[in-house]
Amino acid sequence: MATMPCYRCGIRQTDPIRGASPWRRAVHHDSQVLICPTCQTNHDLDLDRCTTCDSTTLICRLGEIECRTCGTTRPTQTSPPTPTPQITGLSEEVAAALTRVLGTTPHPPDPPPRRTRVP
Repeated sequence: MATMPCYRCGIRQTDPIRGASPWRRAVHHDSQVLICPTCQTNHDLDLDRCTTCDSTTLICRLGEIECRTCGTTRPTQTSPPTPTPQITGLSEEVAAALTRVLGTTPHPPDPPPRRTRVP
């Protein structure tokens, strides 16, 4: 089963610990997204807001958006959702994690040694 990555940085969840998850669910352009604990500290998340109370505690289900604060519901927009960045391969995910942690771009792997023919 594939896990949904953070919509901002692409990091994936690790094995959960007991208790409440530190990850946050939100709605971004009428699509349910997850936000990792690190990205939650950013104040420019560009999340959808409730039209009644301006809260960002929204959930998306069965073609409608519901505010968890005041209970207001509205239908989702019919426009196609904005694509979120997807990291497809494990090597790209590891490279992104190294860049995030070390703050550097990892070097590409060395090419395999050339074989010489012996007559």
